[in-house]
Amino acid sequence: MQPTPKTRNQASPSENDPQTDSAQRAPVVDRHHPTPGGGRLRVGSWDGTDYSEWEGGDDIAGRLARPGTHLWIDLSGPSPDQVAHVTKALRLHPLIAEDILEGNQRSKIEVTDELIHIVVFVLRYDEEVAATEVDIVLGEGFLLTVHDVEWDPWTTHHLRDGVAPILRHGPDHMLWALVDTIVDDYFPLIDRLGDAIDDLQDTVVQDATPRTLERLFRLKRELIAVRRAVAPIREIFNQLTNRDLALIDAAEILYFRDVYDHLIRVTDEVDNYRELVSGTLDVYLSTVNNNLSLIMKRLTGITVILAGIGAIAGIFGMSEAGTAFAGSEALGFWLVTAFTVAAALAVLWYLRRIDWI
Repeated sequence: MQPTPKTRNQASPSENDPQTDSAQRAPVVDRHHPTPGGGRLRVGSWDGTDYSEWEGGDDIAGRLARPGTHLWIDLSGPSPDQVAHVTKALRLHPLIAEDILEGNQRSKIEVTDELIHIVVFVLRYDEEVAATEVDIVLGEGFLLTVHDVEWDPWTTHHLRDGVAPILRHGPDHMLWALVDTIVDDYFPLIDRLGDAIDDLQDTVVQDATPRTLERLFRLKRELIAVRRAVAPIREIFNQLTNRDLALIDAAEILYFRDVYDHLIRVTDEVDNYRELVSGTLDVYLSTVNNNLSLIMKRLTGITVILAGIGAIAGIFGMSEAGTAFAGSEALGFWLVTAFTVAAALAVLWYLRRIDWI
């Protein structure tokens, strides 16, 4: 029998809990901010023969008491009262409601014999990477999802033919459908980050400026943010596919392993991109150093020319310049001047030939 780790139903997990240690903190941009007047509460129900759907929290407990009924309760931008109502109807521990409202800021999994509480993140890429927390609670006969209004699970590709074909297979199959969509949406984001890295690499070689460095560091922070959000989800599905859980049907393990494979691909891509960004930073520093060396060479070349002119002028003196411009200076002055100009031009030609100027 698998040991049951500590959960919110028993005690709050400590900081040294190995399960919480493995779940790194993810950068949450959006939490469950309640919408004015309360969020949207939608319920889908499969009773074994028919599917029904309604809005509002009525009859959740009554439907759940019927044998063979599968419920999906979806809360979008809920108010504290809505969360309290739903968690009471589902007989969830108050600490789970507290977790949902406060935002966990990290992906995690908590397992008991009665429920599985999962926190994952929906990632999107606008001007920068933004993460939206999704709380998922799987229990006997029901699945509860809580999230912000930015994400609408009812429009995901697994539900294009409706909720009934998924929910009829059980809440655990609905869990797979939702999380599989979240993970699949990581790939377009990773592709956009890859395109941004390719563009930045070209820019670093052509225009190594502080603005380019700022873009480089911003992209590096975004990759770290993505990895912090995705890496713990990989551990979540590692547990779901390798533990004997009463709430997960054995037939669903194959589906969860497919999601786990996708997560491995995502984390590998993110690690590769992080290495590319680190390499791009090295290229930037090398380019800046090369540009500095080029500037120093040019300044040295100019100094050589001016120093030669100054040396000749110091030897022969400039006290008779006024007389020379008046046209009464001896021929020697003009010879020295012509020699000085010719020598400066010769040095300039040589320095340009060796690419110092």
